[in-house]
Amino acid sequence: MDDLAGPVRKRQFPIIGGGGGYCSWVHLDDAASATALAVEQKVRGVFTIVDDEPAPAREWLPYLATCVGAKRPMRVPAWLARPLAGQVAVVLMTEGRGFSNAKAKRDLGWELRYPSWRQGFAKELA
Repeated sequence: MDDLAGPVRKRQFPIIGGGGGYCSWVHLDDAASATALAVEQKVRGVFTIVDDEPAPAREWLPYLATCVGAKRPMRVPAWLARPLAGQVAVVLMTEGRGFSNAKAKRDLGWELRYPSWRQGFAKELA
C-alpha cells in the first residue's frame, strides 16, 4: 500500500478513462490467515484470496487519496494514458474484473478480519 500512497499524494496516479476496471484487494493479515489455514488443513488446489468487495478504480482510488490526505485523483483519458502508463495499466483501470473468495471461505472456513478494502485502507493508512 505504501508504494501507492506516494504517487497518489503527488497526484501521479490518475483515474484512467471512466475508472470502471475492478480491483480485488486483501489485507496482508487476511492473506496470511488464509495461507495458514491452507497449510494446517493440507489442502490442495488454487484459492483466490481477496476481500469481499471488488471495487472499480473510480471508487477505490479517491478513497485511497482521502486516506493518505491527498487531493482527489485526476482523470486521464485512456488514449493519453496508454503511451504514458502502458496498455496493461489502461486495461486494469478500465476493464479489470473483480475476483471471488467463495472457495476459500467454503473450503477453508476462512473468515476475513477486513472484509472490505475500505477497512484495510483506513487501518493501514491512518
